[in-house]
Amino acid sequence: MENSNTGSNTCIVGLQWGDEGKGKIVDILTESFDIIVRYQGGSNAGHTVVIDSEKFILHLIPSGILRKNKYCVIGSGVVIDPRQVLEEIAELRTKNIEVGENLRISEIAHLVFPYHKKLDELSETEKGNDKIGTTRKGIGPCYADKMARNGIRVADLFYPEHFRQRLKKVVEEKNRILVQLFHTGPLSWEEIYDEYIRYAEQLKPFVCNTVAFMDDAIKAKKRILFEGAQGSMLDVDYGTYPFITSSSVIAGGAATGVGICPKQIHEILGIMKAYTTRVGSGPFPSELNDTLGEHLREKGGEYGATTGRPRRCGWFDAVAAKHAITVNGVESAVLTKLDVLDEQKIIKICIGYKFGDTIYHRFPADLTARPDCQPVYRELPGWQKDTSRVRNVNDIPPEAKNYIHTLEEILGITITMLSVGPDRGQVVYLV
Repeated sequence: MENSNTGSNTCIVGLQWGDEGKGKIVDILTESFDIIVRYQGGSNAGHTVVIDSEKFILHLIPSGILRKNKYCVIGSGVVIDPRQVLEEIAELRTKNIEVGENLRISEIAHLVFPYHKKLDELSETEKGNDKIGTTRKGIGPCYADKMARNGIRVADLFYPEHFRQRLKKVVEEKNRILVQLFHTGPLSWEEIYDEYIRYAEQLKPFVCNTVAFMDDAIKAKKRILFEGAQGSMLDVDYGTYPFITSSSVIAGGAATGVGICPKQIHEILGIMKAYTTRVGSGPFPSELNDTLGEHLREKGGEYGATTGRPRRCGWFDAVAAKHAITVNGVESAVLTKLDVLDEQKIIKICIGYKFGDTIYHRFPADLTARPDCQPVYRELPGWQKDTSRVRNVNDIPPEAKNYIHTLEEILGITITMLSVGPDRGQVVYLV
């Protein structure tokens, strides 16, 4: 690798419940970086990037793959569905996107298997109205196996006899659960083995010791961009438990998910929408269950990139965002989808949660257990002008500038960039 640039390594984090537009921002920023690294999550996430009206949806491969002369790394903190990653590679190549030496996959990342997906689906179905709202991609069960020391990693695929023995033992154990607990048919470990051995040959050119690769990159003063999936409010520790994902979404997860020292992350950039959305179950105090919520969903295209599920929409939740800012150490942020609010006469910001006579301005750990939460709003005048064509800070309507400055004041951060549409070029730099 030739050293094209030196400077800060940056971690991109979502400050809400995911879907903040991280994929587009990563795509924009990659021009200034040498290596883009995905550090957690799995194919349950989707990054959507629009370039010259052509849409790219990526689930496992970092968005940086869309730019030439960039290295993309899938770190050990990611759980990998080999079929998914190979399908992404094939689809990118059909669109004349190079995928070869520029993609590196950690040899110690854990693999998602058919039994993970089956258990995910059956567990969600059994929960009924109490379901978490997972994507049923097997991510949670895969992370559970990892922590229970029962997982199978990428490197295991390249030792066929070892892999055969490990897989046979694990599938036999899973079949007891499938048959005795869920009363469904068993899976064939032989069929899974044959399928994954085929994947092994296709994956082999991309697999390497990514810890060593990243160590060499750091010593060579490469500029590195770390990207996660989901949002901080879905973090396994700091999100709205148990309605969360199964990994460490926050910036701290980048170090463990890649195998680098935390001090090698020099800047943490938050991404947040001008309003709030979430997919699946869980508390959402500022949710709008009315025509306005439907308007935000339709205008913002708020449908999951992975599942197509409609996202729940509501006003900007500053209580949740401040919590995310705190646990990540964010000082600057990007505000996306400002244009979705263009028609609104009044815009609201949730600045507190009210329980009875008490108002919380800090995010409460027991929010999930207290459904009586009422949002406390601060109201601002809307701008009622089209911002999707704005490219210069001086052309932002005064009321929109007021909204931006108010968010900065409430959150204690600087908003450095606006996104006013899905295309790569629809951005406004504020500083």
